[in-house]
Amino acid sequence: MEPVVQIRGLEKRYGSLVALGGVDLDILPGEIFALLGPNGAGKTTLISVVAGLLRPGAGSVRVLGRDVVSDYAFTRRAVGLVPQEINFDPFFTVEESLRIQAGYFGVRLSEARLVELLQALDLAPKRHANTRSLSGGMRRRLLIGKALVHDPRVLFLDEPTAGVDVELRRSLWSYVRTLRGRGTTVVLTTHYLEEAEELADRVGVIDRGRLLLVEEKEALLRRHGAKTLTLVPDQPVAAVPPALAALGARLDDGGSSISVEIPAGESFGPFLLAAAAAGIVVRDVETRRTTLEDVFVRLVKVEKAPSTREAAP
Repeated sequence: MEPVVQIRGLEKRYGSLVALGGVDLDILPGEIFALLGPNGAGKTTLISVVAGLLRPGAGSVRVLGRDVVSDYAFTRRAVGLVPQEINFDPFFTVEESLRIQAGYFGVRLSEARLVELLQALDLAPKRHANTRSLSGGMRRRLLIGKALVHDPRVLFLDEPTAGVDVELRRSLWSYVRTLRGRGTTVVLTTHYLEEAEELADRVGVIDRGRLLLVEEKEALLRRHGAKTLTLVPDQPVAAVPPALAALGARLDDGGSSISVEIPAGESFGPFLLAAAAAGIVVRDVETRRTTLEDVFVRLVKVEKAPSTREAAP
């Protein structure tokens, strides 16, 4: 399968600051790809290079097989971008904003396409409203509409649900899935790890301009995943019974709970049997599986450990 976006050896520097340090990445047709990383990791820089807003310092970026520098007229029309910042022209209505945006791509926005976008983004009641009157969430929807007016093959969503309420976030999630179902490739950056876990087919983790990994979401969770069982005894315990300690159990909350973590797919049976044999009367039990947020935190923490990144002499 030929990638829709192919990145090889991509570098971008600002003086001594390395924003991107040799990134290699393939984004596949029709997938939702989540690019995760802390603030300043290089997510927006990478997206901006692919979208043609920044020139690469070194390396190459191709969209649908075309170079984003030498064939920018083609690649920019193939890409839609929803930026982090909410920007809008306060002197136009929602409809006018969409028609003007389409004009930038040489597209005459048909009535059918306009209505489709307005309905899909719940903007139909605001069609003739001035953009100044829109709420923050509505303005965010309008940004997505503007990114879609030319029907791009690849859509970049840079923190698309930042600052919007839970109901709107889930509505946008639904629409992103609809776009994927139509064949649009979606690249998503987000601070909401639950968003990536809910939507993504594959996940990439970037930190300080370096891509740490790219993996299918489910495989990533299985490889790094674990399950935690927490027992709440009827009475606090002073120490972990030896049989439980041998299984890796630990005391939490001053002895008011006992927890153990095991690899995904293994059974808590031996731990529960050992707890019963130790005479622990259990008042409550709680289980928790590893989330994408847990995996992300572990990966970035390991990457930042002194032993894994030596300072240059």
